[in-house]
Amino acid sequence: MEFADQVRVLHTHTADAFTLDATTLSQRAIDMKLCQLIFGCAILASSASISAADFWNQFRGPTTDGHAPSDKLPLKWSETNNVAWKTPIAGKAWSSPVVWGNQAWVTNATDGKDLYAVCVNATTGKIEHTVKVFHIPKPMFCIGYNSYASPTPVVEAGMVWVHFGSAGTACLDTASGKILWARQDLPCDHLRGPGSSPIVFRDLLIINFDGADHQYVVALNKLTGKTVWKTNRTIDYKTTNGDAKKAYCTPTVFEHDDRLQLVSPAAVATIAYNPLTGDELWKVYHGGFNAAARPLYTHGKVIINLEGGLRLLAVKPDGTGDVTKTHIAWTCKKSTPTRPSQLVIGDHLFMVNDKGVASCVDIETGEPVWTHRMEGRHSASPIYSGGRIYFCDEDGVNRVIAADTKEFRLLAENKLDTGSMASPGVVDDALLIRTKTHLYRIEQR
Repeated sequence: MEFADQVRVLHTHTADAFTLDATTLSQRAIDMKLCQLIFGCAILASSASISAADFWNQFRGPTTDGHAPSDKLPLKWSETNNVAWKTPIAGKAWSSPVVWGNQAWVTNATDGKDLYAVCVNATTGKIEHTVKVFHIPKPMFCIGYNSYASPTPVVEAGMVWVHFGSAGTACLDTASGKILWARQDLPCDHLRGPGSSPIVFRDLLIINFDGADHQYVVALNKLTGKTVWKTNRTIDYKTTNGDAKKAYCTPTVFEHDDRLQLVSPAAVATIAYNPLTGDELWKVYHGGFNAAARPLYTHGKVIINLEGGLRLLAVKPDGTGDVTKTHIAWTCKKSTPTRPSQLVIGDHLFMVNDKGVASCVDIETGEPVWTHRMEGRHSASPIYSGGRIYFCDEDGVNRVIAADTKEFRLLAENKLDTGSMASPGVVDDALLIRTKTHLYRIEQR
């Protein structure tokens, strides 16, 4: 679909598709000339979108699967070796760094009352922007293990989108740090803090909201913030316990047999939607809750991971309606994670569970090939580069292993002062590692 056709679809979807809450309008009046300028920039960006593959622009990178654009990432580092710069990031936030051009963006939070977007110069480590996006007088409860700024931003040429769950979503101009639009009218009781990261697909900013009280997926016009579609979950949770309805997953868009699909895991079930309309395509019941790993599309299957239930499963995405009894290709329950996402490398799935057990699984059968206890607590998702897999644990140990389908092979074990809850990013031939206190640029020096 051409860009002009996409805009036409967005503008003719429904009469109320672009209705903004009056409070939002009073807070962020959108200047029409600015909107025209943004639309013009978007058209230019769409014609040069191939450049997006060069930048770690979203959670799990440009290909959404943790594969780095560079195959020259460093093997060894420490606090005194191969650190190009180390920048303190005050506050408590688990969002991962994203990159466009020479800018690295993260979100940040204090005690939940002040929510920030922070831009760091990727070459020098100097902070270029610290923007207070929202002030929340009475923040919702958040457990100590989570943070008020855990969702990872999305960045493109000229614009960065930041998301703090129901506390607010906003778009900023990357040059000036100016807030272009903001929304705080999307309800959800996260119960233990937010976690789902937004994604951009064409002109849409798509976000999962799976809380104790509300469960839905929403698509906003990425240029204006106006709602394009909003679809409530049609899941029979078989409980009134809101704790069992939570999920923290980031959705994925792909095309299978000429059908666009937005696969969006939730508690109890995963649903595939038409990403342009929000119409439901298929649904699979797998039980469990707290889904956090981003789904993967590979080998004609969708890989889904969650806490409890079937834990790890592969689903054939060519069905319609409830496909639970017909389209589950395999399941695996051995050493599966609840937080870190997986990597597909060749015909194998590599992963680490929350307790540091790494494993390799055959992608066709779901059978484990090897498992190995590395130790360490893990929340960050691994990345792949040049035959190596990079893990960052919560206690400051960064391990590099070979992407070997025969056996576990440790190549390096690197130590930083504090651990990582955020997943690493990539800029040029360097790693961007966010620890609990700093953002590092790690490269061969």
